[in-house]
Amino acid sequence: MADFDLTGRTALVTGGNIGIGQAAALALAAHGADVALTFHRHDGEGTVQAIQALGRRAVAARLDVTDPAAIAQIIPQLIAQLGKRLDILFNNAGGLVERRGLSEITPDHFASVFAVNVASTILVSQAALPVMSIGGRIINMGSLAAHTGGGGGALAYAAAKGALHTLTRGMAKELAPRGILVNAVAPGFIGDTPFHDTFSTAEAQAAMVQQTLVKRGGRPEDVAAAVVFLAASTASFMDGEILEINGGSWFS
Repeated sequence: MADFDLTGRTALVTGGNIGIGQAAALALAAHGADVALTFHRHDGEGTVQAIQALGRRAVAARLDVTDPAAIAQIIPQLIAQLGKRLDILFNNAGGLVERRGLSEITPDHFASVFAVNVASTILVSQAALPVMSIGGRIINMGSLAAHTGGGGGALAYAAAKGALHTLTRGMAKELAPRGILVNAVAPGFIGDTPFHDTFSTAEAQAAMVQQTLVKRGGRPEDVAAAVVFLAASTASFMDGEILEINGGSWFS
């Protein structure tokens, strides 16, 4: 377990107060990291208190990750509250925005989906890089939808996540000379999250469970464990990889 020890490291998790982001923030703290997190509509104080109860430092700030000016101001401020450097960045913030079929996609809808999923990853990474340590880790949030094209009405979202996977590989190439490793996690169906509670009916969620080999939905903690793995020394020879977490949905 010493290989998963993150003591002395600092982490930033965007969208870190709900769902996968919250689970990742808590898991990083449980393994020794101090954690900064951003939130949009859901206040982050409860997650901050939970991290502090683990004996780690934690700070949070409200942030719209589609606002370049806010990112440029708030991300450096958050990192500075924990110290002079950042070791781990989990670009978790993103979302489906709205289910729309091909004939319903407008330029504004397409732009908004790409802004929250792809542009946000670029902008937050840019804001964090000046203080990212040698040996730092960037972990992006991909999706099974990038491979499958997504479910009904998720065409723009699937395209954005496909772009995110490609972005991850490109970032890995560019940042490797600086000693920074860039990988992504690509979850399949993860239950008990606002994402599916908002955009998927109970029937659709049950169907997604049946598409897995393990016949259960994923949990936020399943993805959080993968984030810890990629953040730790265990993954020091992984770069530009997309770590699939989907219960065997590939094969069903």
